[in-house]
Amino acid sequence: MKCSAAALLAVIGTTYAAKPQLSISVQDGSFGGLDGLDPTLSWSTAASSGDVDLEVGLEASALPTSDIASLPKSYWGKATTKNGGWGISARAEVDAKDLSCAELEINADNADDDLSIQIAAIAGETFAVKSVEATKGMEAGDGSLSIKPSYSLEDESGEIAIAYDNGDKTSIELTASADSQSVTISQQVDADNRISPTLRSDGSISVEWEKSLGDGNSLTATLSPNEALDLEWEDGAWTANINLPIDGTSIGGANVSIKRDVNF
Repeated sequence: MKCSAAALLAVIGTTYAAKPQLSISVQDGSFGGLDGLDPTLSWSTAASSGDVDLEVGLEASALPTSDIASLPKSYWGKATTKNGGWGISARAEVDAKDLSCAELEINADNADDDLSIQIAAIAGETFAVKSVEATKGMEAGDGSLSIKPSYSLEDESGEIAIAYDNGDKTSIELTASADSQSVTISQQVDADNRISPTLRSDGSISVEWEKSLGDGNSLTATLSPNEALDLEWEDGAWTANINLPIDGTSIGGANVSIKRDVNF
C-alpha cells in the first residue's frame, strides 16, 4: 500500500473549515544565528460522518523560502468512533519527505472495564506491527492499581509497568524489562509541590520536582546526575524547555526551546 498526498488532501477537502493553530518553536544551544529558529505552522480541522469523528491536519515550516514544496513536514488524519462500549481511534501520519509509508496508531479504550489497548504499526509496501501495549486499571483498597505490559516487535523486547496510587499523596511505579528495572516514588509534599525520585537497576538516579504556579501553570525540574538538568516551564500558551548537559561538576551548553500556541 502506497500513501498518496493527493488522497490525503481529498480527505481534507471533505471536512469543514476550522481555525488554524500556529505553534512557534525557537531552538537554541547547538545552533547559531537564524539556523536556531524552527517556527512550525500546525493546522487541523474536524468533521463528522455518521458515527465517525474525523480529524485531519498538517505541520509545515514557517521559515521564508522560495521552495514552497519544501515547507510541509507531515500530514495526518484520525478517525474516532464507538462500538459496544469501546472507544476506537485510528491515526495515520505521513512524512512529507517520504510518502511511500505511514505511521499508524490504533487505540481502543473501554471506560467501564478500565482497559485500553494501543497498537503502533507502519503501512507501506507491506503492513507491520511495531509494538503492542495494554493498560488495565483496578481498585486496590483505598487506592488504585494499574498494570501496563508492552512488547516491541521491532527489537523483540517486552516491558511491564505497575503503578499504585494510594488515593492521597503517594504513588509508586515499578518498571521492569529483561535488561533494566526502575522504581519511582512520587510524593505530593503540599498543594503546590511534588517530588519524585527514581532509582534504576544500573545504579543511576534522577529526581523530579514539580512546582504548581497556579492557573494550570507549572515549573518542572528533573536532575539526572552526570547526565542533565532539564527544566520545563508552562505558563499559559507558553512552554519553555531548557536542557543543561552535566558531566561531573561541569555544565555544558544549554539547549533551549520556546513554544507558543496562538489561535486565530
